[in-house]
Amino acid sequence: MDQARPAQEVTDGYARLLSCLAESGALEESWRGAFSRAPRAEFVPEAVWAPDEDSPTGHRRVTRVAEPETWWALVDADEVVVTQLDDGAHDGPGVPTSSASRPSLVASMLRHLDVADGARVLDIGTGTGWTSALLVARLGGEAITTVEVDPRVSAEAAQRLKSAALSPARLVVGDGLAGLPSATPYDHIHSTAAVRRVPRTWIEQTRPGATIVTPWGTPYANAGLLRLVTAGPGAPSYGRFVDNVSFMWMRAQRPHTVTLPTTEPDLRGPSAMDPDLALSDVDVAFTIGLLVPHARYVHTWDGSDPAATYRIALSDGNGSWASARYDSWDAPDAVRQWGPRRLWDEITAARSWWEDRGRPELTRFGLTVTARGRQEAWLDDPSLLLPGHPALSE
Repeated sequence: MDQARPAQEVTDGYARLLSCLAESGALEESWRGAFSRAPRAEFVPEAVWAPDEDSPTGHRRVTRVAEPETWWALVDADEVVVTQLDDGAHDGPGVPTSSASRPSLVASMLRHLDVADGARVLDIGTGTGWTSALLVARLGGEAITTVEVDPRVSAEAAQRLKSAALSPARLVVGDGLAGLPSATPYDHIHSTAAVRRVPRTWIEQTRPGATIVTPWGTPYANAGLLRLVTAGPGAPSYGRFVDNVSFMWMRAQRPHTVTLPTTEPDLRGPSAMDPDLALSDVDVAFTIGLLVPHARYVHTWDGSDPAATYRIALSDGNGSWASARYDSWDAPDAVRQWGPRRLWDEITAARSWWEDRGRPELTRFGLTVTARGRQEAWLDDPSLLLPGHPALSE
């Protein structure tokens, strides 16, 4: 049941947002009261980062005091609001590392969590505190435990939650991948950071039949929202990808960086496909990520090849690399490959596999987490494992 408390001030912009979310079906009626009692603005910092193409970092700082109209427009929109860059460092490249998530995605994730009155929830990635506040408003503070890895972010969230009278019973600084065993068992686990591997600790800290909702991705495509139903000891847990989302990575599971070798490649040759087809939409990118474990890409300009400098560069983080140029991709020297794996050939074969199966959408895939923690992806049914049974958890 919703926690009884005085309603906070709801701006016209936020009220319109909630109405739009409700009309679109993103916000269920069972969550409408919680969203009204925990307005997003109460949990967004006074200073945020807005996109800015002219800035070296791609962002500019916007404060509520100096630019109130801009600040409120960001907060009351159905968009992500970046609240931290570079883990709080002041001289970083401008990589977003904490945010207030898009309201429609927050509503969708909470809907997939499928909570009932009396449920106990572990909320991983406190962030601004907004999702924790929504859970408290719906289920009551005693039912909620939240974990945040960044001490400063956690402290600021705790202050906002206290001011809104929506504090959870337990707000802990720690690694969310470890969960919090002292408050187990949980009926649900909700994560606001993407993982590449669902930790066994999450499954072990839930009751059988619990739901885990988390962004999930591969180094190639951080794109899936996984809804996993946990099993008892010794049994596998099964889940499906229910939506296309992209969240910031868990710090301990961030993918490796891609830097091509300066040595001569082991192999040069033409590409069997237009490189654009490796990223033509989210469904093919997600499929390629499943079929080509550990592969990550970046786009780069190759100064040694002035006639055709724009390339997709790939690495598996374990001694194999590849690159393919976009212009004249079928020329004899368009593809370069290093190491024991032929990554570009694997990418090409994965695209063909996706084509041969009728271009399945992301939501046709699922994931099994075995009793030993191995992750296995499948198409349509857990018995239809992907070719090679790639070990996505290793």
